[in-house]
Amino acid sequence: MAEGTQLPPQLIRYWSSTGEGGQAIRWGAPGDFQRCRTLVNEAIVKGGRKPLSDPVISGLCASLHKLNTGASPGHAATEQTGKH
Repeated sequence: MAEGTQLPPQLIRYWSSTGEGGQAIRWGAPGDFQRCRTLVNEAIVKGGRKPLSDPVISGLCASLHKLNTGASPGHAATEQTGKH
């Protein structure tokens, strides 16, 4: 597992910047957090399971965002608009 998270390594690899899922999310680009929520839940439903609840999917995507960009959602260097 990645340091600081309890996420399984295969999930991290798939949803990482170099993984198929992560490439679709386009980490660091505007809207990446919402794309994560949408794409991860679509993958879960496609597998025959119920979508994750809002708090769970948000927490999962926040963790993935930090692993892939080094920052919390909306705070990656490429997401900054210069406003503080």
